[in-house]
Amino acid sequence: MDEFSFLGSSELESIEKLYLQYKENPETLDDSWKMFFKGYEFALTAYPGSPDNRNTVLDKEFKVINLINGYRKRGHLFTRTNPVRTRRKYTPSLGIENYELSEKDVNTSFQAGKEIGLGPAKLKDIITYLEDTYCHSIGSEFMFIRNPEKIHWIQEKIERSKNRTDFGKEEKMKIFNLLNQAVGFEQFIHRKFVGQKRFSLEGTETLIPALHYIIESGSNLGISDTGTGMSWKMVKSLILTLLPTHHIWKLSHR
Repeated sequence: MDEFSFLGSSELESIEKLYLQYKENPETLDDSWKMFFKGYEFALTAYPGSPDNRNTVLDKEFKVINLINGYRKRGHLFTRTNPVRTRRKYTPSLGIENYELSEKDVNTSFQAGKEIGLGPAKLKDIITYLEDTYCHSIGSEFMFIRNPEKIHWIQEKIERSKNRTDFGKEEKMKIFNLLNQAVGFEQFIHRKFVGQKRFSLEGTETLIPALHYIIESGSNLGISDTGTGMSWKMVKSLILTLLPTHHIWKLSHR
């Protein structure tokens, strides 16, 4: 049974006349009718089109949300982390066709843009933002974490900055000096212990500045012990070489 079946044709005609009267001069109507027609016009403005069309738009909004979550879950598989060669292909890709969207939708504005902090945005702008955030030179895999609060914290941190850190000149110089010390120390080991088996830093020099900042930040938060894994002698030597002298560290092999 139609929920509006109680309204006969005469009632609908009367309401239409009242609406025309409202359009001409709202003050001639009772306050309740004025509020009714205000709500009606608000609905037309906020949700234009037929009910079927509104359902289609809403359906596509959810598809865009699925696309965003797709980048969050699998974006790290499509990063440009190797400048030498193209990485292997993974299927399905993050193409919009896999989320039941098409090229016709790229210039359509979606409220789902709010999910990543863009506000209402065109699909092409949402995709560009997601590509820059999740498929650039740094990959982030975190959706497997079971703690929703941790996921939300990482997600917000990544999406707010497009997964980039804007280092100042001083910080850049500090990182450069740490890299220089790491490379210099490895060259010294190579000359001092010719032919000896060792684990090279080659290709992972950036680990040293990362270790430095992790340990320094941890110290400021009250951490007193730092545990490392394999190749302990090499790592311990590097850490002792690179740590600032104004801190006292207790390093334990776990």
